[in-house]
Amino acid sequence: MHARWLARGGVGSTEIRGPSDWEALDGLIIPGGESTTMLGLIEEEALVAPIMELRRRGKPILGTCAGAILLAREVINPSQPSLNLIDIKVERNAYGRQVDSFIDGVELDGGGEIEGVFIRAPKIVDVGPGARVLASHRGEPVLVGQGNVLAATFHPELGAGDEIRRIFLAMTGSEKAADAAADHQRLYG
Repeated sequence: MHARWLARGGVGSTEIRGPSDWEALDGLIIPGGESTTMLGLIEEEALVAPIMELRRRGKPILGTCAGAILLAREVINPSQPSLNLIDIKVERNAYGRQVDSFIDGVELDGGGEIEGVFIRAPKIVDVGPGARVLASHRGEPVLVGQGNVLAATFHPELGAGDEIRRIFLAMTGSEKAADAAADHQRLYG
């Protein structure tokens, strides 16, 4: 889904298949899924070091839903290890089971609203001083940024609107960055 989401913005994407794929990346999206399984695969395929190197090089990393769980400093319900790349504490499946998934408005910090698709979504229960809330749902943070890392508890790739994609693309410095700079400036100030 993220590949189609990026393509709608006129940007190509690639799946990471080996070590050489990391060198050419302008950014990384860690998608939704089952966070425990994803963490196991990241460890099994020795991807922790390349992810950390990507962050160190200043390349943007976006985690959506389970991806946000993997990026968090702390995970609860149940507790699990994470990559500790953004100063947030998340609660897994905080909105309920699959049948409790929903679509609702998400308020952007700089003004405006986008459609948020929440599927067995985690909830950000603590935002540390190093991170900034960029969007909320009913007063609770759902998109947080810290440096070159973004964590969204919803699925922006499934919702209407392109604001989150534009922010991510602006962070990559890609050819599409000029078109996205206004949204990035509006949210990051």
